[in-house]
Amino acid sequence: MNCPYTGQPAPGADAEPVRSPAPYVCTEPFVIDPMVTDINGETVRLRDAGTFVRIDLLGAQAWTVTRHAEARQLLTDPRLVKDINAWTLWQNGTVTRQWPLIGMIDAGRSMFTVDGAEHRRLRAKTAQAITPRRVEAMAPVIERITHALLDDLQAASEAAGGEPVDLKSVFALPLPMSVVCELMGVDPADQPALHRWYKAFFSMLTPQEERLRVIGELDTYFTAMVKARTAAPADDLTSALILAEEGGDRLTEEEVIGNLKAMVAAGHETTIGLILNAVRALLTHPDQLRLVLDGEIPWETVIEETLRHDTPTTHLLMRFATEDITVGDFTLPKGEGLVISYRAIGHDLEHHGPDADAFDITRPTPIRHMTFGHGPHICPGAALSRLEARIALPALFARFPDIRLAVPSEEIRNAPVLTQNDLQSFPVHLHAPDRARSAAGA
Repeated sequence: MNCPYTGQPAPGADAEPVRSPAPYVCTEPFVIDPMVTDINGETVRLRDAGTFVRIDLLGAQAWTVTRHAEARQLLTDPRLVKDINAWTLWQNGTVTRQWPLIGMIDAGRSMFTVDGAEHRRLRAKTAQAITPRRVEAMAPVIERITHALLDDLQAASEAAGGEPVDLKSVFALPLPMSVVCELMGVDPADQPALHRWYKAFFSMLTPQEERLRVIGELDTYFTAMVKARTAAPADDLTSALILAEEGGDRLTEEEVIGNLKAMVAAGHETTIGLILNAVRALLTHPDQLRLVLDGEIPWETVIEETLRHDTPTTHLLMRFATEDITVGDFTLPKGEGLVISYRAIGHDLEHHGPDADAFDITRPTPIRHMTFGHGPHICPGAALSRLEARIALPALFARFPDIRLAVPSEEIRNAPVLTQNDLQSFPVHLHAPDRARSAAGA
C-alpha cells in the first residue's frame, strides 16, 4: 500500500520512528484482517493511513474514519443512516445475504437499525425500560454473580493443579452474559445456548450458511420469549420493553425482539473485552496497578483509560450516506458505507496526544473518548458495562492479589472477530508459586 505511513527509524537504536503527517484521505483499499492476527499493528497502520481510509471488508469496500473530531461530527450527521437500502453495494447486488457481516447490518427492526423520528420513538421506549434506577438496582446482582464466579475461578485453579486457568471462560465471559440474562429474564438454563449462538454469529470462521441458521435460531428463541412475557409479564427488562408506552403507542413484537437480540449481543461482548483488557493492562503495568490498589487512582480511571486504549469494539458497522457529505478535504459519496474505527480513534495522536499508543492511567488531562459512541446512537448499555467493570475488577484483584499472566502478553491472541476486540483465551495463574503449590497440596 502507498497510503499508510508506518514511520522510519530515527538515528539511534532506541529512537522512536520519525512520523510524517498522515494523509487526510487514503483511496487505496486497506484490507481489514478478518482473522485479527495483529490488532495493535493494524490499529497503528490504519490510523497512519489517513483520517479517511478506503477499506476492504471481506470483499466489500467502504470508508472508515480514524480521527476523533471527524468521527464526532459524522456521528451526529442525519445524512448518515443505518438503512442498508441506502447502500449502493446492496442495491446493485454486490453485497447479498451471503456476505459474512450482513447480520450486523441487516438485523431486523430495532433502535439500532433505524434513524430520525423512528429511532427517537424506539429509543424513548427503551429508555423507559433501561432506567438509571434499574441499572443501579443491578449492583447487588452483579456482586452476587461476581463472587460466585470468583469461587468458580478458585475451584478451577485448584483442579488445574498449578496449571493456568482461563480467566475469559471462567469469569470474564459468564459474568456479563449472566448479568444481561438476569436483567432480561432469560432462563439460566438457556445461557449455554446463547453463548454458542453468539460465538458462532461473531466468528469469521463460521460458514455463512451456519451463521444464517444461527440468526434464525436467535429469532426463534427471542420470539418465543417475547410471546411468553407478553402473556405473563415479569419484573424484567423484556417485560418492561413490551409494556413501555407513551400516548397509547407500544413497541411491536418485531421491535422488542430486535432490541433484545442486539442488547444481549452488545451487553455481554463489550464487557468481556473491557474486563480482560483492563486486567492485561494492569498486569503488564505493575507500577500503575500499585497506584490503583493503594487508592491513589480510582478504578473509574482504569476503566476509562482501558476503553480508550484497548476498545472493546474495533470497527462499528455501518452507516450509509444518503447524499454527498463533505468533511474537511473529504467527500463521502452518496450511497457509500462508512465504518467507525473506534480503536484507531482511541489512538488519535491529535486528540489524545503523542503518547496515545501508551496505556497510562496517570494522564494529566481528562480521558475523553467515544468508545460507546456519540450522538443519537450512543450505546444504551454503557452505564451497565461500566458498573460491571467497577464491581468485577476490584473484586478480582482483592480475591487474587497475586494474579499474573501465564504467558507473555503478546502471546494472548485475538479471536477471529472483525468487529470486536475479542480474545481467544486469557490464561492466568491466580496465586504466587509457593501459594499455588500449597493450594494444590504439593
